[in-house]
Amino acid sequence: MSDVRPGRLKVYLGAAPGVGKTYRMLDEGRRRAARGADVVVGFAECHGRPRTEAMLDGLEHVPRAACSYRGGRFEEMDLGAVLARRPQVAIVDECAHSNVPGEGRNAKRWQDIEILLAAGIDVVTALNIQHLESLNDVVEKITGVPQHETVPDEVVRRARQIELVDMPPEGLRRRMAHGNIYPPEAIDAALANYFRPGNLTALRQLALLWVADRVDEALQEYRFRHGIGRVWETRERVVVALTGGPEGDTLVRRAARIADRSAGGDLLAVHVARSDGLAAGVSHASLARQRRLVEDLGGSYHSVVGDDVAATLVEFARAENATQLVLGTSRRGRLARFLTGPGTGETVTVLSGDIDVHRVTHERAGRGTLLPSRRRTLSPARLIAGPVAGLVLPVLLTAVLAQLRGTLNLTSEALLFLLTVVGVACIGGVASAVIASMTASLLLNYWFIPPVGAFTLAEPNALVALAVFVLVAAVVAAVVDRSLRLSRRSARATAEAETMSSLAGSIVRGEATIPALLERTRETFGMDFADLLDEPPDAPGVTAVPAGPGAFLALRGRTLSSSERRVLAAFAAHVGSAVERARLAEAAAEVEPVRAADRLRTALLRAVGHDLRTPLAAGWAAVTSLRGRDVAFSTEDREELLATADESMAKLNRLVENLLDLSRLEAGALTLNLRETSLEEVLPIVLADEPGAEAADLEGIPPVLADPPLLERVLANLVGNAARHSPAGKKALITASALAGRVELRVVDRGPGLPADGRERLFEPFQRLGDTDNTTGLGLGLALARGLTEAMNGTLSPEDTPGGGLTMVVSLPVGGHAENTGHVHGTDRPRQGSCTPPR
Repeated sequence: MSDVRPGRLKVYLGAAPGVGKTYRMLDEGRRRAARGADVVVGFAECHGRPRTEAMLDGLEHVPRAACSYRGGRFEEMDLGAVLARRPQVAIVDECAHSNVPGEGRNAKRWQDIEILLAAGIDVVTALNIQHLESLNDVVEKITGVPQHETVPDEVVRRARQIELVDMPPEGLRRRMAHGNIYPPEAIDAALANYFRPGNLTALRQLALLWVADRVDEALQEYRFRHGIGRVWETRERVVVALTGGPEGDTLVRRAARIADRSAGGDLLAVHVARSDGLAAGVSHASLARQRRLVEDLGGSYHSVVGDDVAATLVEFARAENATQLVLGTSRRGRLARFLTGPGTGETVTVLSGDIDVHRVTHERAGRGTLLPSRRRTLSPARLIAGPVAGLVLPVLLTAVLAQLRGTLNLTSEALLFLLTVVGVACIGGVASAVIASMTASLLLNYWFIPPVGAFTLAEPNALVALAVFVLVAAVVAAVVDRSLRLSRRSARATAEAETMSSLAGSIVRGEATIPALLERTRETFGMDFADLLDEPPDAPGVTAVPAGPGAFLALRGRTLSSSERRVLAAFAAHVGSAVERARLAEAAAEVEPVRAADRLRTALLRAVGHDLRTPLAAGWAAVTSLRGRDVAFSTEDREELLATADESMAKLNRLVENLLDLSRLEAGALTLNLRETSLEEVLPIVLADEPGAEAADLEGIPPVLADPPLLERVLANLVGNAARHSPAGKKALITASALAGRVELRVVDRGPGLPADGRERLFEPFQRLGDTDNTTGLGLGLALARGLTEAMNGTLSPEDTPGGGLTMVVSLPVGGHAENTGHVHGTDRPRQGSCTPPR
């Protein structure tokens, strides 16, 4: 049986509700069907919009599955029916939607979509930018509205096509005002809150930038797949090279200005950890400061390894499709540039090709390095210049000394030749020094040791002197060459240590997730691809090193040197540690519910001793006294004892009910009967039981969608808590307001208030404000109130009371409102009232 080709996913991405994603999605379904494709509608959410519903005409749909959950009836996509129908293309709306729990259904609709794709069915879906997991917190900061339904970014990234459905904020607000998005009663609240121009502009920018990044990724993949090395100037990208010197701050600011003038171009800073002499002059403190400066200016910092600094910079710039390179002018003086040849800047300019190179001057230009720099390893130019100097310099010295014959003695002449040999050794190493010593010894013998003009020695001492000269020259050359090799090793060790320090710094900054480490490894070694595999790959051009038990770090690209492989092994160890941490985190996550249950059980057993014992003891004492025959109670005493027993039994009954309801909430077994409930139906009962509270005028407040007995218990708990903390003579106050399809009930007290860092602890079972021991009681009231509120698609949150105190805000959907969604114990509530396509 042949493998099934995975289906292809297309996503219509919008910045906000109402931009036309569902309309465009259904329009594509109609166009594909018109071209002969087998298209079905698995699920389409029309929100009562006539033009969108009209797009369903002519499209086959799969009947939805009816589901029941906590007393409510819902409709979900019938995944099994779609798989059995097996169309070519399935239209599945609302990718981030949470399915109704139960009956083996996936938790999220995007999981249903992945199953359809695995079965070879192409899927067209729609999604808003606020539902992407990576942007969830950003959207909440912008709009103030938390998003409980999210989709992992990777699911959307894998889509074959992502099409942005864009609309200017002004146009979207006009659509809203004309009633094309929400019903008339919700328009004003929506325009004043979520659909404010600033919110819509920010959401639109998020959507545009996210899609632009995906387009950029696709472009890079295309260029790599087709071997395109030249720069495509589709987007200005400015790369600034940092050496770790003091001029880096100037370069970063200059590059940032260039990027800003390029209509918001990208800024990338790169430091090459290298094995040449300049690596010894790196200041890690300067690099850390410059990295912070780059990030503050909106850029990104990168560190790569390369022996040839200029070539590595150009390779990095081409890999990032950079259009401009910013470098500082050399800190070397004129003499240093003359002796060592062209520097990094000149070489980069030659290699850059179609990348613009900016050479920025700075205050350290031409003044040398701040720290003593180890000499470079031998470049190809020096390998050629060394032997030439070994032949030419002794001849030039001979010509000069011949003009001074008689002025210097033989010892001085020999020392000058020795100095020349040492100079050649510094230029070209030991091989060049040997050539220079042989040349110098022959010239010294012929021109300066008697008899002059012949390769003979008149005295034995002259032979000894010549032999010592050659030996000293060879030893000095060897020492110089060894010094150069040790310098090279030291510089390589410095570069490796710098690279590992950068890796450790990224881990400390929280970048130690496995994808981040893989990307950093790929970037550091200048490779095309990095991945974590279960077994070493057998493919050309792939380097693999062990990364822990059963894991291998694989890189594809250039061939790595042995020293780079040592650094790669360290990277692999970090990746292996991250894998192991991830495994331990998964194991801990599995154990945590058990530990939480143990903590809950322990807290319950400790607290029950007080809350159950006190009313039980009081009631038992009252009943025992009444049954006693040795004391004759008056009528008033009997009534008091009966009242005590009744009150104690009532407390016990409330505690047991709270415990049972809390356990039902935790188990998801609480039965709800949601219906339109007016506040006048509930509040009088609550206020009758709590004389320390009063309600403001509630005229004009619409009914809410709630379970009346549960709403009564929520308000009773909140009002009782507020009355206890209100000072004498001041009553707790209940107010209400309607906004954006929801009703907000506020229970206000004028008590001592509560610090912001202690508010969430209020809603933990068996906890109370100021707990120091286990005698303060169960503390179930607020925990149960929040649980019941969220079960009714509502929210319960604390806020400060103006002038002092604490206000509990209960937000519930208006009865009959279309957007009745909520959040129950970490599970997104399903949406009710879905649009059913015409049959």
